[in-house]
Amino acid sequence: MKMRRRDFLAMPAVVAAPRATDARLDEIRTEFQDFLYRAPYKFGGKEVDRVTLLNVHCRVSAKSGKSAAGFASMPLGNVWAFPAPDIPYETTLAAMRALSEKVARILRGYREYAHPLDANRALEPEFLKAAEETTREMALPRPIPKLCTLVTASPFDAALHDAFGRLHGRNAFTACGKEFVRYDLSHYLNADFRGEYLDPFLLRSPVPRIRMYHSVGASDALTAAEIRKPVGDGLPETLEEWIPYNGVVAIKIKLNGNDLGWDVERVASIDRVTVAAQARRGVREWLYCLDFNERCPNVQYLLDFERGVRTRAASAFGRVQYIEQPTARDLAADRRNTMFEAARLKPVVIDESLTGLDALLLAREMGYTGVALKACKGQSQALLMAAAAQKYKMFRCVQDLTCPGAALVHSVGIAAHVPGAGALEANAREYVPAANRGWEKRFPGIFEVRDGFMRTRGLDAPGLCTS
Repeated sequence: MKMRRRDFLAMPAVVAAPRATDARLDEIRTEFQDFLYRAPYKFGGKEVDRVTLLNVHCRVSAKSGKSAAGFASMPLGNVWAFPAPDIPYETTLAAMRALSEKVARILRGYREYAHPLDANRALEPEFLKAAEETTREMALPRPIPKLCTLVTASPFDAALHDAFGRLHGRNAFTACGKEFVRYDLSHYLNADFRGEYLDPFLLRSPVPRIRMYHSVGASDALTAAEIRKPVGDGLPETLEEWIPYNGVVAIKIKLNGNDLGWDVERVASIDRVTVAAQARRGVREWLYCLDFNERCPNVQYLLDFERGVRTRAASAFGRVQYIEQPTARDLAADRRNTMFEAARLKPVVIDESLTGLDALLLAREMGYTGVALKACKGQSQALLMAAAAQKYKMFRCVQDLTCPGAALVHSVGIAAHVPGAGALEANAREYVPAANRGWEKRFPGIFEVRDGFMRTRGLDAPGLCTS
């Protein structure tokens, strides 16, 4: 029987000998932190006003007996990762917490000496099985999605990368190439990567600064006249205040995706306020990105929206850098809903859809031209998808999950080490600044932004710099 190309590309590489640098997980410990938002954040038709962080502490050791600790943190963004209008917030959050306990148990049972990339590849199928078990045990009316499993497992994966880098005195982004990994990239991706490693796909040193995207939620006030309930904590409460406060030069606009007139007018209003605020600062250049959080019913809605914005606010459309996840995350459910025409105007990137190489390849076949890399899907996946996006010449951006503290440091590290991904959404400072407390002393360039750019000084230290 003739082998199909896709089957051939999926064939694993030959088994390789262990590396002396391989490490084994010895200890793992988890904890949760809860924070209330200072103001609600509306996206995807829902408002979020709180967050639970999953913090993971671990220790790994080499065969020599040398050991090192690692740490990572990630929001359990259940509204985004497990969208389920028929399941209460508390239930989807409880499912992620229960799943995290199973992930920890699976990791404790993994006694192999390996690189974090190999540990993640070996265990991801077990994590997905654990999600199925959690669905059954909790009698959930719908299964825990793969994206939700990736988010839950992401701080475990990141903690391993952090500990592995610290074990070898190397930054985690330089401890994942040919010197440390026993397999080439075809083992993790497909035969297109035969003989290649991550080294050429990552910068050895972080770029000195990253453009920061300021998020404007669908219910955020643009001017003082729109404030319904003042927060009164001394931080800005409107877009026109945030722009000079952080020197904003990039704005992420959250849109509804089911109300064309509102979406077009929202962009025009934001542009009107931004133009005035930037004129007062003497700033002439800035960017927008547009995020529908998969709410557009079809690609025609996006095309009509683009025409409406060009008519209503031509200068605003000219500043759009990319459009993020306009339609439903299940791309295979409607293969005819392609993005070729829309992507000729601006890059169209997948976010919620990106759960592995299969999704990336399907998106390319359907006309998507970019990917959103996220720490919340795991350091291992971020590295591999960054390589795939470059190989296939796709636009790259880095987004967060309202990531505070260590999670933001991790996200900045990805943006700073992936070529071409010179911007990062960073909105915890807007909605949950309390969770950043203490981190501004370690990384003032990341947590105290005054000119619209985050500085990456210190991100070349061992590990992910999250410990």
